[in-house]
Amino acid sequence: MRAVGAGAALVALRGGFAAAASNDKKPNIVFILADDYTFEGVRALGNDEIETPNLDRLVAKGVTFTHAYNQGSWTGAVCIASRTMLNTGMFLWHAQKVDSKVDKRFTQGEKYWSQLIDSAGYDTYMTGKWHVKANAEAIFDSTVHIRPGMPNQTPEGYNRPIEGKPDPWSPYDTRFGGYWEGGRHWSEVLGDDAVGFIDQASKSDKPFFMYLAFNAPHDPRQSPKEYVDKYPLDKIEVPENFVPEHPDKDAIACGVKQRDESLAPFPRTPYAVKVNRQEYYAAITHMDAQVGRILDALEKSGKAEDTYVFFSADQGLAVGHHGLMGKQNLYDHSIRVPLIVAGPGIKKNRKIDTPVYLQDIMPSTLELAGVAKPGYVQFNSLLPLIRGKAGPPYEAIYGGYLAVARMVAQDGYKLLLFPRVKKVLLFNLKRDPQEMTNLGESRKYRKRIKKLFAKLLELQKETGDELDLKSIYPDLL
Repeated sequence: MRAVGAGAALVALRGGFAAAASNDKKPNIVFILADDYTFEGVRALGNDEIETPNLDRLVAKGVTFTHAYNQGSWTGAVCIASRTMLNTGMFLWHAQKVDSKVDKRFTQGEKYWSQLIDSAGYDTYMTGKWHVKANAEAIFDSTVHIRPGMPNQTPEGYNRPIEGKPDPWSPYDTRFGGYWEGGRHWSEVLGDDAVGFIDQASKSDKPFFMYLAFNAPHDPRQSPKEYVDKYPLDKIEVPENFVPEHPDKDAIACGVKQRDESLAPFPRTPYAVKVNRQEYYAAITHMDAQVGRILDALEKSGKAEDTYVFFSADQGLAVGHHGLMGKQNLYDHSIRVPLIVAGPGIKKNRKIDTPVYLQDIMPSTLELAGVAKPGYVQFNSLLPLIRGKAGPPYEAIYGGYLAVARMVAQDGYKLLLFPRVKKVLLFNLKRDPQEMTNLGESRKYRKRIKKLFAKLLELQKETGDELDLKSIYPDLL
């Protein structure tokens, strides 16, 4: 596979990009992944509450996909599903079979993302959060500080804060461990690791692929006090779609038994939401500073002009939207993420609103590296869209979470189903981006609902979804 398609792919790039390199020199690829980072978390993309100067800088340098989605999850640890899809290239329920080892292809010769890139002659490097069943040390050339799914949370970090009572937890008190475990904040350690590798790579002519996976801003949302102080509570807004409790929280497995949801008290209060958002924003801004260090190191190394940088997140987070705190749901705040691409020949400060999946990054890098996309990779390269030489890669966007929620988005509308209570919600995403007005009970939209339901059934087959929606919603057939 090392030689397959390499020259053709680089020639194709010249059709729409400035030449990144000659046929015998491939571009470097840096992939930066955040954890639990909603699409709303970048100042340059419309959130004036938050400070993200370095991601803003990346937005200005490249293309942003404003509607990038995660397909969902088979587990409450949504990051496992998201990252398994990312590293295998397979749609949701097919990836579940790899994770559960029902599908044994990846133990019998099929290659993960890093191995495919390695086959094209790249030096592959990984640091940070992994959370995939495969052994990272076995599939990257070099790894350091491989982190678990999340830093340790403490009992004091749950069911807080309660207005009028002392807060038992602090984001900058190092005695609570978490990101402070080891003596240096994990985001800063990742920054150190990345800068060190770039310095090393600057002395080599071999192309490199960096997989840099922050745990931040996943809880415990910890950062130095100076970052928390940037966000006084009187400057934090409660989301427009805030409610004290989601009316179907138990039916969608987002009640008190869900770990993420138990971080804040039930019912939700504006005060608790503001404090959680304060800590969320602080963790993002602190992580953003490390992104800046990485971008600066690339510039200093002399490699920036030959390097593509991808930034995204494994999923979003509610942090107060719809009475929810976590990512275990299919509202846009929890399944939409930022997706930014910058590099040689890519137009600057451009926005593309075509719906895509964040996992499309994987085949995009294969194309850049000159690797033919294997048949089992179901996601699509973003490069044709970036070049302006292709239409939407998907007719509709699918979402699934456990057996408790399904969704499909198409033509500006989103059908959201809660099978346990046979609930049907329909949102006009253009007029109602906060998903506050349910059109699902109006006869006026019956035809559209049925059309979307038919598309959802098609996507179930594509994604390997075996939930029998026909028997649950026979009136939508």
